[in-house]
Amino acid sequence: MNTKFKILSIILSLAVITFFSSCGEDINKPEINDLEVGLDNSLVAYIGADLHVEAEIVAEGRIDKITVDIHKEDGSGEEIEEVWDEFSGLKNTTFHKHIDIPEGTTAGEYHFHLYVTDQEGNQSSVEKDISIEDLVDDEAPELSVTSSPTNGQSFSDGQSITIAGHVEDNIALGGMIVALVYESDNISDEDVAGDNDKVVVMLHTHDFDDPDETDFSASINVGAAKDNNIEPANIEGNNAWKSGNYYILVKAVDAGGNWVYSEHYPIVVNL
Repeated sequence: MNTKFKILSIILSLAVITFFSSCGEDINKPEINDLEVGLDNSLVAYIGADLHVEAEIVAEGRIDKITVDIHKEDGSGEEIEEVWDEFSGLKNTTFHKHIDIPEGTTAGEYHFHLYVTDQEGNQSSVEKDISIEDLVDDEAPELSVTSSPTNGQSFSDGQSITIAGHVEDNIALGGMIVALVYESDNISDEDVAGDNDKVVVMLHTHDFDDPDETDFSASINVGAAKDNNIEPANIEGNNAWKSGNYYILVKAVDAGGNWVYSEHYPIVVNL
């Protein structure tokens, strides 16, 4: 075999090896499956509420970022965009988010786009036609308590006070609070809130896995140093622990501002 033929054979061999190696390294684009947009996949969002979005994502090249873009169908300037990098590095995940539709958004027809970009630079997207509508709702959420202390049950230092139940709404929940109220403070149900420093917050949230319903369980230990507010606060001063008659109140609000209140669940604290 002469030298030229040997060199040509080596070049061809390297080319074949390079070709098959590069084919073996091809990374498939991310997959977006089972996309849901809106409650029960209704493809409807409400102004001043949030839009439920869920999808199953598989990314062979590992997720870099996920983007949602919502813009008007007629091409006008209104646009809602959110980007998440918290899934970076994952090969698969369930993407489940609630996207705020700001007050002042114009009602109408919109395009919804979900983009997944992987760490290899590949990008996949899916799109849906959705409508954004004014929220017209005068129906309050429904609230049920499934577990609570017995009437007048006594609790001592260190014991756990717990209440649980279920709340749901015809459109979307806006928030809920469970609070322990000292009876002698004479606080109206309307004034029981996360920023009222006279109550002990057992649960306070505006974030729900299912935007229209949730099971809840709220508890706190007698004598606890901090409450369970969205940002836990010290239990001291106006709401400091003391012996006497308390009651538990559960209240919830929907995205339209309609409230529901539980009955009072009386307990006694003995320090």
